[in-house]
Amino acid sequence: MRDLYSADAVYTQGEFKQSYALLVENGKITDVGSRDELLQRYPDARPIEWEGKAIVPGTVNSHHHSFQSLLRGIAADKPFLEWRDQALYRYSPLLDEEAIYTGALLAFGEMLRYGVTTVCDFFYVHNGGTAYDEAVIRAAGDLGIRLVFARTMYDWAGAPQSYRETVPEAVERTRSLAEKYQGNSMVTIHPAPHSPHAASPEMIQAGHRLAVELDTPFHIHVAEEMFEVEEISHNYGMRPVHYLDSLGVLDERMIAVHLVWLDDSEIELIGRRRGSLAYCPSSNMFLADGVTRVPDLLQAGVRVTLGTDGGCSNNRISVYEEMRMCALLQKVSRLDGTCITAEQVYRMGTSSAGDILRMPIGSIEAGQHADFAALDLHDLSLAPRKELFANMVYAMQPGAVSTVVAGGKIVVEQGKILTVPEASIGRRVEQLFEKWDKLD
Repeated sequence: MRDLYSADAVYTQGEFKQSYALLVENGKITDVGSRDELLQRYPDARPIEWEGKAIVPGTVNSHHHSFQSLLRGIAADKPFLEWRDQALYRYSPLLDEEAIYTGALLAFGEMLRYGVTTVCDFFYVHNGGTAYDEAVIRAAGDLGIRLVFARTMYDWAGAPQSYRETVPEAVERTRSLAEKYQGNSMVTIHPAPHSPHAASPEMIQAGHRLAVELDTPFHIHVAEEMFEVEEISHNYGMRPVHYLDSLGVLDERMIAVHLVWLDDSEIELIGRRRGSLAYCPSSNMFLADGVTRVPDLLQAGVRVTLGTDGGCSNNRISVYEEMRMCALLQKVSRLDGTCITAEQVYRMGTSSAGDILRMPIGSIEAGQHADFAALDLHDLSLAPRKELFANMVYAMQPGAVSTVVAGGKIVVEQGKILTVPEASIGRRVEQLFEKWDKLD
């Protein structure tokens, strides 16, 4: 079946083009061009016309923790370590397979409604196997969102037992998942050593070796908080980025998350080694982490993409929100309104994410996955339409996202999820907390 999607405007090749269309076959975009020309070229295609709409690429949430949406609002307004202990560590022992599935439905369902079509879920509640991992993957499949499953490798003795694995266990379980889902266009597995403070040197190196074996990127939290910088400096006599370089893992595969507390030498080194950043500005603000030096990292050649982080450290999960927050936070912290632009932050949430994750996502062009959204041009947050691009980045509200297509399938229509009823997700969350309340 060929579907020809058309709208008042289509965002392609860096601009909104009027009366354009895109041809979708077998989950891929196979042609993009003038609506009239494509109608003539493909007379057998089923026309799907969205009047009063603009078609844009699906956004990419490059760093997230799905189970944390269950803990949204818990331990708000606390210092980082108190937040971690009162929210994550307190509730982790209560999480079973169904709770993990419910949390992923809540997180992925909400972000689908906001135009996210690919999410990288950095998941670490393994509970001694892969059943919990599979619950996250099942939720993504049921909703229809594209999933990069960053399977976390975690062996710090201070963490809850359900997070921890030995190095051989982490490698074998991550490898087995990667082999199982190899060739599945909707699920990709990446290794993800947790961080320099929560993964041993052996675990970090094992994660990197596995990424080389699987030919994937690997993900790792780096320098989110000053305590990590101080701890790594005390234990190893060097700052976190130099420490990772000494382990031989700082290269083009590394997607570092946060990178808040870096000195000039670390910024230069990441750029020279061609590493990437998954930047989570709202989470960094919520937890009072600090401000990542994004313009300096870009100048050094570091590629940057955007993530929301978990639902209890943000507490919104819209990549459009992160575009806006990234730009505003950098402008005010540097007292320079020109230091970063709407075009730059938009690319971070779309096409740059595709490049960094090594996936054909984040743009509307032939050969890309058919992941896109329709924006309601009559939504007041997009007016005046003359400044549509700037308003999409800086002004748009979530309600403007009308329809979402992932893998060539319509999964959100008129602002409603089609695959899993939203009311049923809400009921699952309420029932879960009723059960937990009885345990208190």
